[in-house]
Amino acid sequence: MRRDSGADAAFTEFAAASRSRLRNTAYLLCGDWERAADHVQEGLIRVYVAWPRLVRHGGELAYARKAVVSAFLDSSRKRSSSERPTSEQPDRASGEDVASAVADRAALMAALARLPQRQRACVVLRYFEELDVRETATALRCSEGTVKSQTSRALASLRAMFEDASRDELVVAGERNLPW
Repeated sequence: MRRDSGADAAFTEFAAASRSRLRNTAYLLCGDWERAADHVQEGLIRVYVAWPRLVRHGGELAYARKAVVSAFLDSSRKRSSSERPTSEQPDRASGEDVASAVADRAALMAALARLPQRQRACVVLRYFEELDVRETATALRCSEGTVKSQTSRALASLRAMFEDASRDELVVAGERNLPW
């Protein structure tokens, strides 16, 4: 089937405009920028295949977000090894003291990593992507009740983690259990 060059141009424009936001979402799900880029690439491939239908019915960004979340969930099921990159990035000096912000972020990422994948996906979609319950259920292909219960459990777990441990304890404990 031959594609219309106008449709390809429209897809290219959409992909360029949404890639950064989709990558941020994917990063919150997997905790690794390179894997996040892979999930976005896989998601955009799925969007490209469905593009003619999406343009007719709208909802391109919602479909792309759902495709990225699905790519993340699919990759965790398919992952055959626990290989982890080891090359270190050179330190970059900063004019600001960002240690506290980095530590807070590390504690949050460690706490998110300790949540089951579905709960993590619910938290990311509801509070980072600011989707409502219905949109989150659509993206995760589950019922609204499941989204509500998974989100409630996730928030209770996060609350307990932050009440029971200091920021530094969360980071240290999280480093041992990080899935990424």
